[in-house]
Amino acid sequence: MIDIQCFGSSSAGNAYRITDGHTPLLLEAGLPYKVLQRALNFRMTDIAGCLITHEHLDHSKAAGDVMKAGINVYTSQGTATARGLSGHRLKVIKAMEQFQIGSWTILPFDIQHDVEEPLGFLLANTAGDKLVFLTDTYYCRHRFRDLTHIMVECNYSMDIVRERVATGHLHPAQMKRLLKSHFGLEHVKNFLKANDTRKVQEIWLLHLSDGNADEERFKREIQETTGKLVRVAGR
Repeated sequence: MIDIQCFGSSSAGNAYRITDGHTPLLLEAGLPYKVLQRALNFRMTDIAGCLITHEHLDHSKAAGDVMKAGINVYTSQGTATARGLSGHRLKVIKAMEQFQIGSWTILPFDIQHDVEEPLGFLLANTAGDKLVFLTDTYYCRHRFRDLTHIMVECNYSMDIVRERVATGHLHPAQMKRLLKSHFGLEHVKNFLKANDTRKVQEIWLLHLSDGNADEERFKREIQETTGKLVRVAGR
C-alpha cells in the first residue's frame, strides 16, 4: 500500500513523500530545507533517498542541504552539473537504467523539458504497487503497464490559456514556453488513455498553474475520463 504526502506542488516549490510502509522516499526537494524538515517532523534520517527530476529550483532548491543531512540524492548528470551538486551523497542515474532503494525498484525515463537532462520515474515494489511520477514535460513517449498509482502534472488547459492571451493576462511568449515545457489537461487525458490504468487506485494531479488551471474542473474531467479516485496535490 503506497502512502503519498504532498508538501508543495506549484511553481513556488515541489516536494512529496512516498512510502510503501518499508522505504520512505522524497520526490523532489523544491522547498526550503527548513520547510522540508518541519514537513517531515524533523525525522530526516527516516528518508532512504531523494529523487530529483531536473534542476529548476522549484524542484531542486534544497538538494544540497538534503545531501548534507546524510540523504542520498538521485538525479541525472545534467541536473547535477546544472545545480553544482557533487559529493558521495550524489548518485548519478541514467534514463532506462533501473536501480534499487530499499524495497523500491526505480526506473528513470527521459522526458521533454527546457533543461539539461530531465527525468520521470517509475517506482515498483515487491507488493505489486507501481507508481509513475511525471512532471514538467510536454511529452512522454513511454507506456506503462500494471500501474497502481499515477502522479502526473496537469498544469493548464488550452482554452484557459488562449482566453488569458486574448484578454492580455498572459503574454504570447509565456504561452509558447508553457506549451513547450509543461503537461496540460489534454496531455493528461491522452497519457491516461494510452496507458494501462486497470489497476490504478488513485491519480494525483500535480503542479496546477495558479492562473491557467481550474482545480474542480480538472479533477472532475479526469475522474470522468478514468473512473478513478483523483486527488489534486497541494490544494
